[in-house]
Amino acid sequence: MTAASLNIMLEGIRSDYQPGEILEVEFTIEAAENDVQALEASVLWHTEGKGDEDLAVHFFERYTPEMLAGVDLRRPRRFSTRLPNSPLSYEGVIVKIRWCVRMRAFLDRGKQVVEDRYFRLGAIPAARAILP
Repeated sequence: MTAASLNIMLEGIRSDYQPGEILEVEFTIEAAENDVQALEASVLWHTEGKGDEDLAVHFFERYTPEMLAGVDLRRPRRFSTRLPNSPLSYEGVIVKIRWCVRMRAFLDRGKQVVEDRYFRLGAIPAARAILP
């Protein structure tokens, strides 16, 4: 048996979005039949860099075993959400704010597969380090 894999596509194969836009996501799962026990779809942001890392979920949807019964997950499925006004993506020298679509499949025997597809929210230019 091959390992399960998730495929996430953003509408129009874009990576830059503006606040208030609708983010449309299409996903598929390649897994053995009846191997996927549950599935979670989320849109979230998190920080990277110095200090504590923050994470917040903007959109979350869980597909239960009952919802997945008889569904061919190899066929494209979709969800969408209106993006918020903040926080905007930021590529700073000390801290970064990154947005992503995260899909998590819970498989048979307690295994999980997670896939992230990153995108930018807003148009803040990347910060540059000031050299002495």
